[in-house]
Amino acid sequence: MVMGALRKLHAWAGLMLCLLLLPLAISGAALVFKPEWLRATVPGAAQQVSVGPEAAARAMTAAEAGFGKLRSVVFASPEIGLHQVYLKEGGGYLAPDGQVVQRFGKNERVVDWLFDLHHHLLAGETGQTVAGVAGLAALVMVLTGLVLFVPALRSFAFRVAPDRRPGRAGWLAAHRDLGLLAAPVLLVVIVTGAPVALSKQTADLLGFQKAKPPAAGATAPDWPAALAAAQARFPDAVLRSAAPPAKPGATIAIRLRQPAEWHVNGRTVVHVDPATSGVVAVEDALAHPLRQRIYNAFWPIHASKVGGLVWKILSFLSGLALALLSVYGAESYRRKLFRPVHTSARPSLTGAAAAASPPAE
Repeated sequence: MVMGALRKLHAWAGLMLCLLLLPLAISGAALVFKPEWLRATVPGAAQQVSVGPEAAARAMTAAEAGFGKLRSVVFASPEIGLHQVYLKEGGGYLAPDGQVVQRFGKNERVVDWLFDLHHHLLAGETGQTVAGVAGLAALVMVLTGLVLFVPALRSFAFRVAPDRRPGRAGWLAAHRDLGLLAAPVLLVVIVTGAPVALSKQTADLLGFQKAKPPAAGATAPDWPAALAAAQARFPDAVLRSAAPPAKPGATIAIRLRQPAEWHVNGRTVVHVDPATSGVVAVEDALAHPLRQRIYNAFWPIHASKVGGLVWKILSFLSGLALALLSVYGAESYRRKLFRPVHTSARPSLTGAAAAASPPAE
């Protein structure tokens, strides 16, 4: 009875989820190799660059001159050798010498459209929440699928595509076997992805809300002084990004990556008063509670920023596997709902055939 209920839950939940999981899985698989794509297609992105306070200050000044009102700037790094400029809508790239390399509007590039699809389902914060809930539902799907697989363990084969068995048997077998093969990596990818999409809810649940920075002066930032102050606070860290005050009275937010951090842009934040260029608040990622430090590792794992090429390939394949599992499961259920009707009635015999048949007893 329990297995029957699990089977129905797995089938119906999968049928409803497949339309959400398909775009999430395919876009996620593609984004695994986003840095490689950018290095191959954006001029100068493949160069190796490291940025100190002076170079970062020049980048901020050039970005303000070349793009106007900024949301933030992510500084060049060995991964991407250009400064990435983020605006309210769209953004662009700056070369280390301050020249504008590229500018683009919101979702004008394929990689940006894929990012928005994967993170927000092209629907802003609401879409991000839906994506997170879909991730949790996918986790339930994988776990129930593993339980349902146990009785059919002897039938397992290294099968990733349906065979030629009639009806839905081949599709079910491919769904079952591919699910078992992909489950270990899928579990890691889903467990590290869903809480990031549901970041607000996760922060509330685990109790690590960010402290609000104190009020600051409403003047234009002195970038050389502000960035030097942030670097002095964490001398061994790498400057990763800076954001001008979002409104009058807000601080400059400067992110750094300390050597022990996994996040490519770091989770350490220094808040600087633009009026005095003094540090007024600090969020030291290495001083966070253990539960928050574990959470901070989720995004680097999910986005394949750690683990090297092996983990990138496994993450990519898991995304393709999730897409195929959605297709196989949906097709299997379609064949169950619309199975052909077979008639067992014996056809009537006429003419010579009737004459040759034995008389009824």
